This record gives sequence, structure tokens and C-alpha cells, in this order.
Amino acid sequence: MTADLSQIVKAYDVRGVVPDQWDETLAGLFGAAFAQVTGASAIVVGHDMRPSSPGLSRAFARGAAARGVDVTEIGLCSTDQLYYASGALDLPGAMFTASHNPAQYNGIKMCRAGAAPVGQDTGLTQIRELVEKWLESGAPEQAAEPGTLTSRETLDDYAAHLRALVDLSAIRPLKVVVDAGNGMGGHTVPTVFAGLPLTLVPMYFELDGTFPNHEANPLDPANLVDLQKRVPAEGADLGIAFDGDADRCFVVDENGDPVSPSAITALVAARELARNGGEGMIIHNLITSRTVPEVVRENGGTPVRTRVGHSFIKAEMARTGAIFGGEHSAHYYFKDFWNADTGMLAALHVLAALGGQQGPLSSLVAQYDRYPGSGEINSTVADQSARLAAIRAAYEGRPDVTLDDLDGLTVSTPDWWFNVRPSNTEPLLRLNAEAKDEPTMAKIRDEALAIIRA
Repeated sequence: MTADLSQIVKAYDVRGVVPDQWDETLAGLFGAAFAQVTGASAIVVGHDMRPSSPGLSRAFARGAAARGVDVTEIGLCSTDQLYYASGALDLPGAMFTASHNPAQYNGIKMCRAGAAPVGQDTGLTQIRELVEKWLESGAPEQAAEPGTLTSRETLDDYAAHLRALVDLSAIRPLKVVVDAGNGMGGHTVPTVFAGLPLTLVPMYFELDGTFPNHEANPLDPANLVDLQKRVPAEGADLGIAFDGDADRCFVVDENGDPVSPSAITALVAARELARNGGEGMIIHNLITSRTVPEVVRENGGTPVRTRVGHSFIKAEMARTGAIFGGEHSAHYYFKDFWNADTGMLAALHVLAALGGQQGPLSSLVAQYDRYPGSGEINSTVADQSARLAAIRAAYEGRPDVTLDDLDGLTVSTPDWWFNVRPSNTEPLLRLNAEAKDEPTMAKIRDEALAIIRA
């Protein structure tokens, strides 16, 4: 096929429509390029439940094996299960998934040994260049001795590793509704939760990459509606929703109200600090709630603020030796999980925290949800730079206002803050605002939007 790799090779992964933008032939070339760029003698490969995933994954494996690399295929898995295999086996890995994207998409998330991320600056650019070269000149020569393809089951070991990181031995019985969205949570949850004092109410656990019930993207409120209704209807203690590849988890309380990912970040940060003797660094991106650094300091830790995006978080985790990191998008990163993100481990922390006391989840998380926030609001603009400059001009020099450019523009005072950052792929500006009370937040949000949309 004629492929435009600029359309499918993103900042952190490969993603596009199958077969229009990429296919098994291209997957084989990516496998060969991954083998060459990592220089590995062996790799591990897994895939999600999308109809195109088994064929793409096998083509990638064959492409790598043709270059002399031994490939361990772990088959159906969540993205964090692939990270587990990469870490436990100390092998570079490739996960075939398009996460929360619609059914016609597929993609590859790649990592080096120990689940270290592969992105634009850490190998993805070289992989793309090799594939482009081979598309023009023909596939690379096969190795004199091709590598082997072997299958390995990792689900039980993955579950045991997670369970060893959270003490759930003394929790009270809980009733939990889990919406897997027909994604990989339906594969992993029964094994991870097995033997715990939980009454599990499964929703959409059938693996189906066409997503017949709703998109597997809990960041969109429309996809949480079924779970929000089911939790109070069942008299459950909480609900958990996973995205398609089950590396992110979203939580709703006993009333069906969503718990903000910032509150989950603060709750897990407090628990991880307690587990590490009340000290350690905690990473949070610059649009998580101010609650997060406050809770970190209250529990003896050191908060470290970073840009939005998993490659930045993982780089800071590695650089600082941080014990935990969280993002507003419900990605949660753990030092004890090779600095990789795992929604399942965050979910276990929530179950342990809730089950370790008698109150409802709404009361437990109230201490971690202190300020009203706007959520992320996208605006289409003709000129991102001009709108950011207009915001700077409007606020620069005001008393008590500080500006910083870590990621887009953050404008803050002791009582409120907002951040505006440009999308890397679309003509959008993304606004997040937070304040000490709802009227102040609404005023600041609307003021900023008026400038953005002028």
C-alpha cells in the first residue's frame, strides 16, 4: 500500500485507520524497524480485542523474527499487562491497540526493556524513517538465522504482581460495578479480582472491538452514563470504568457521581507515601487540581509539576525517582510498576482505601476534592499563538498574577488558576480552570473563554 506515515506516526505511538492508512504489510515493516532500532535479541508482543489486532500483531512479530529476533507472543492483554511483561521479562515490547479510539482504528504502543517508553525523541522517529526507506526501496534483507515465535501466558503473573503491591487482606466486603466497555478490562478484571471480598457486577465484559454498547472512552461523560445509573441501582459501593486497552480507570461513587482523576491521584499519592515511610516525590501534571500538591506536602512528600503527556511523566519519574505520578486523564504511574501507567493498580488502591474504613466513597474522597474545576474545554481557533498572546496581554502585570510557560500558558493567583495549551494535532486551544469556589471559577473560566474565542 501507499502509506503516509506522517498521518499515523504520532508523538508517542502509531495510530490510524485499518486498512485505509496501514495494514499487515506495514505492521511487518514496523516489526523489522523496531527490532533494528532497539537492537534487541528478543521482544514481547501483545494485542487487544479489535478485529484487526491479531493479524497486525502477528505480522509485526514475523517482521521482527525475520531480522533474527526471538518473539514472545502473549496474545490478548491489556496495555499495562504488556508493560508488566516488558518489565518482568526485561524485554522491549509492542502492544497492538488504539486505546479508546473507534473500532476502525488500530495502533502500536512500543517500549524498550523495562517498559521504558518509545516516543519521538526515544526511537519512534528512527523507526518511522526506516519504514519509509523500506517502503521506497523494498523490505530489508532477512537475517541468516531468523528468530523464533513462542507463546506465553502472563495474565496470572500480572495479577499476582499487582496484588503484591496493595494490601487488600483486611478490607470489608464491597460491591463494585465494573464497566469494561467491551474492552480488555473484561479479560483482566476477573483474574485480578479473584478471591477478594468483592461482589462484582460486570458490565460489557464481552470482548468486542466493535464496541456495541458505547465507546470505550470514559473521559467522555456520555460513556459513563450506564455505569452511573447501574451503581445506585445495584446498591453498590462504587463503580469503575476502564478504557479500551484498560490502562486507564475512572471511578464513580455510591451515588453514581464521577470522582475526579485529581482526587484519585491525591488519594493514591497519600497511600504510596505512607507505604514509603512518609517521604518521596510525586509527579503531577500542571492541570491536575491544586489539591494534589497540597495533599502530597501534608503527607510528607515532594510534589513535582510537569507537562501534560505520558512521555513527560515517565521521563520525570525516571529522572527524579518518584514513587507515583498521576494525570487529569486518569493515567496513573507507579515506580513499582517500572514507572509505567496502570489503571488496574490505581483501582486496587481505591478498593483498599474504601474497604479499609467504614464510610462511603463520597465521604472518603471529599478530603481529596477541595476546589471546583472547569474540566477541559476545547475551542477551535484560527491562530493559537495569537490567542495565547492575547491572554498574556490581558493578565500580565495584574497584581498577584503570575504567568508561566511550562506547557502553553498558566495564569495563577492564590485563589484561582487556569491553563491554556495548544493541541499538537488540531487547531484547538484547551482550557482548564480551578478556583477556591464555584462563582470565582465560573468567572475566570468565562473571562478566559471570551479572550480565546474573540
